[in-house]
Amino acid sequence: MTGRTILIVDDEAPIREMIAVALEMAGYECLEAGNSQEALAIIVDRKPDLLLLDWMLPGSTGIELARRLKRDELTADIPIIMLTAKGEEEDIVAGFNAGADDYVTKPFRPKILLARVQAVLRRGAAARPDEDEPLRIGALVIHPGRHEVADTSGPVDLTRTEFRILQFLASRPGWVFTRSQIVRAVHGDDYPVTGRSVDVQVAALRRKLGESGAMIHTVRGVGYKMGD
Repeated sequence: MTGRTILIVDDEAPIREMIAVALEMAGYECLEAGNSQEALAIIVDRKPDLLLLDWMLPGSTGIELARRLKRDELTADIPIIMLTAKGEEEDIVAGFNAGADDYVTKPFRPKILLARVQAVLRRGAAARPDEDEPLRIGALVIHPGRHEVADTSGPVDLTRTEFRILQFLASRPGWVFTRSQIVRAVHGDDYPVTGRSVDVQVAALRRKLGESGAMIHTVRGVGYKMGD
């Protein structure tokens, strides 16, 4: 993972410098920005591999910047780790709902932050499944190109939306997705589906999958993940 470029967005220069030293010693290249406007200019000029983003920034907040990046197809795939002193449960939920891939509260230990950076980059580097290659998770076999799902007892009849939710969750086992991320992946941006609608669709999917439905886990206050 070394050689990757990380953009550190924080209005406190000493914090940016401390993080940069730790990451550069681990082999990463670091870029720095003190506010959202500077960050956007850097991202346009040189798209980073990961963003370390403070919440409380002058002008536009880090949450607003995260939402903006996730709405743009050119930047939506940039992993974001929120790095902030705001550590209440509702703050963490808001961070994930804005599109953050991880959330680290201040104060933090540089070694812990480095481990979180490495984990997010490893997950992001995981190859996406080829349309011709089936996904296998537990007893399920998912054929993306054919829109077919089967388990040990035979085919599983799913609606188009249920299939796409299953494929999305199964494509990254163990990865936690917010309801908003699931909606965007299945329907695209600005689709009028509520978080409650996602819950209903996931409940129906679990029922149809039978015992395999237990692999879809609810992450309280955040969303869903899938794993054995």
